[in-house]
Amino acid sequence: MATNQPPTPPTGPSVTASDTIPGLLVVRLPVHGDNRGWFKENWQRAKMTGLGLPDFGPVQNNISFNAAVGTTRGIHAEPWDKYVSVATGRIFGAWVDLRAGASFGQVFTIELDPSTAVFVPRGVGNAFQTLEPDTAYTYLVNDHWSAEAVEKYAFVNLADETVAIDWPIPLEQAELSEKDRKHPRLAGATAVAPLKTLVLGAAGQLGTALRRRFSSRDDVDFATRAELDLTDATAMSGHDWSAYSTVINAGAYTRVDEAETGAGRVAAWAANSTGVAALARICTENSLTLVHLSSDYVFDGTSADAYPEDAPLAPLGVYGQSKAAGDLAVATVPRHYLVRTSWVIGDGNNFVRTMLSLAERGIEPTVVNDQYGRLAFTETIADGIAHLLDTEAAYGTYNLSNGGEATSWADIAVEVFVCAGRDRSAVTGVGTAEYFAGKQAAPRPLNSLLDLGRIRATGFTPGDQFEALRAYLVGAPDGLC
Repeated sequence: MATNQPPTPPTGPSVTASDTIPGLLVVRLPVHGDNRGWFKENWQRAKMTGLGLPDFGPVQNNISFNAAVGTTRGIHAEPWDKYVSVATGRIFGAWVDLRAGASFGQVFTIELDPSTAVFVPRGVGNAFQTLEPDTAYTYLVNDHWSAEAVEKYAFVNLADETVAIDWPIPLEQAELSEKDRKHPRLAGATAVAPLKTLVLGAAGQLGTALRRRFSSRDDVDFATRAELDLTDATAMSGHDWSAYSTVINAGAYTRVDEAETGAGRVAAWAANSTGVAALARICTENSLTLVHLSSDYVFDGTSADAYPEDAPLAPLGVYGQSKAAGDLAVATVPRHYLVRTSWVIGDGNNFVRTMLSLAERGIEPTVVNDQYGRLAFTETIADGIAHLLDTEAAYGTYNLSNGGEATSWADIAVEVFVCAGRDRSAVTGVGTAEYFAGKQAAPRPLNSLLDLGRIRATGFTPGDQFEALRAYLVGAPDGLC
């Protein structure tokens, strides 16, 4: 094919998926030609992502010029995604899946001229053979080359009998490097492990639930605050993020009343905003998906209706203000799930366990009855997070609590007391203003009810809060309800 003529008619680009290697995509590109030569849009972000290519964020463009027909390079699997194409000439491209999993060893081949490009996922081995002289092979990658990155390459021999690539020019007649000739056969190749998920704050209520939720998976790592502190800028910047695709931040400063003190204010802003902003930058720079937990306290609670995800932020106290600032930082990450929840109940100290202790000790508490919302059990939150990630739901903000009608803290307390065998009358309801009169306490939103329509639209249906509460109490040491 003469490269000064248009190889294809000037129609729109199209994308087809490989039928053998998951995630490998073939892009047909319109090439516009006239008497001067031709022109093409080799990578056009809006068009390509609109057709289904990942928004993979290329940071480096490399060109390999090959003077002779039969120049053969590969098979190399690199620790980044690639978008390969031809500027001049023509190649025979071959790809071998070297990722650990069911598709390991699968092969895909196709000829590429300037009208065709291929998106190659991380861990898929890449090779090509030139079919014309003076061929310029070009590729975009979404990480910078480094000597350290080369240590993470995986290789397979071009002549491997198992993958059995039908090279147009026999390898004994082709131009190969000595390194490529010495690559291992498929049976001896090192499989590329999948990128992992890192859970921060793994010792808290939600972190504990996430440990249980992902206990069967070896691609999830957990870090407590002692192991990786979000507020320690040196530790965060020095951490090796290259092994991860996703970070779940389950850590936060949640001592609402103490956040109103001098020391508490500093700690709340450090953990909930400054540290989160640093994490957001890290996730953006490393193309990571960030899952971050938000709170009903970012609202003032004056709405008569359930709060949708896009309701205006209007926090009342320091805790809510620091969480709102963190939310704004998270929203800058291209791949983010901001999971807003309320009235969290899990392992450790929480309202339900406090009420259960009072019931068992014969105490008759006074509980506020004009703050409304829904409980959010950590198991439900963990399941919802896993659902968003597994289904690759659209990025953005999602409200997530258990379902059911709005209820008050006093109603929750009554249910706990009944399950403990106490009479309903043991709990006395009181208004927030009266309950906190004369006390040093942070302001609370009276309405914490979150609209769950968006997460339900993804196919996730949170269980009823009272059913979850009774199940939670069944699991209590005394086996209540």
